[in-house]
Amino acid sequence: MTPTPLRILLAAPRGFCAGVERAVDIVELALRAYGPPVYVRHAIVHNRHVVSTLEAKGAVFVEDSSEVPEGGRLVFSAHGVSPQVRREAEARGLATIDATCPLVTKVHLEAVDYAERGLSVVLIGHGGHQEVIGTMGHAPESITLVETPEDVEALDLPDPARVAYISQTTLSVDEADAVIRALVRRYPLARGPRGDDICYATQNRQDATKVLAARTDLVLVVGSSDSSNSKRMVEVALASGAPAAHLVEDAAALEDGWFDGVATIGLTSGASAPEVLVSGVIDALHGRPGGATVERLDVIDEQMHFALPAALRNLPIAQVG
Repeated sequence: MTPTPLRILLAAPRGFCAGVERAVDIVELALRAYGPPVYVRHAIVHNRHVVSTLEAKGAVFVEDSSEVPEGGRLVFSAHGVSPQVRREAEARGLATIDATCPLVTKVHLEAVDYAERGLSVVLIGHGGHQEVIGTMGHAPESITLVETPEDVEALDLPDPARVAYISQTTLSVDEADAVIRALVRRYPLARGPRGDDICYATQNRQDATKVLAARTDLVLVVGSSDSSNSKRMVEVALASGAPAAHLVEDAAALEDGWFDGVATIGLTSGASAPEVLVSGVIDALHGRPGGATVERLDVIDEQMHFALPAALRNLPIAQVG
């Protein structure tokens, strides 16, 4: 009997968000305009394929500005950095280019505003994540990090009437909401940002993942294991009823045992995963016994673009590239 083709539901939106696209464009434009090496503090985005592709073009990734020769050119990653990191780069005479996602910058500004008004600032996020490290550095004396509702119960803030909260942009929407509910129960006067801190792309990709979970036997999320938003998408799929869900770096990560009894696969990708990796997974699924068919599943019409920094935007190369 001829095997039945796998049915692939391909989510839209998926993949690169505007902040990631902008950050990658910044590094590529800097390389073209100034020539290699261009140094990048931390992975420009959390995807190994993107990093290795940029390395091949002459980008050098470092974890500290002390690794950059004096007078070198340094790009700050999309995750953002603390003011201290900026001061260190300036002290070394480095030419810096800021690729911080504008939505992360928004959270930085919220943190500074709340701190200047004398509020205790609760940051909802994952300890050790680069975005969290950068955000806490903007008001280190005022910010307390929490990850779970249980962390909220352990808080002992000096004035219950003067509390504010902000969030890491790449959290699960449901995860952040659970912590916010706990925080407001504990501190009823806690105030939050005017708009949601969870980035539009994170929310859109999670919403699309929920739809995939309801319609498929298996959800595959293309993304790196160090990508917070990609890992959250797997969690969202499972919490939304997907029988199974896996994070895959690329097609080589697919395992035969996942497909036993599977007729329909939901396929999506994190905000830092390039489309070429999704195409590779589709090709691999086409190559399985019986082949595969692909149907696009449009959930949200995503239209967003962030301008390049003025220093690069005004270069002639940016006008033609």
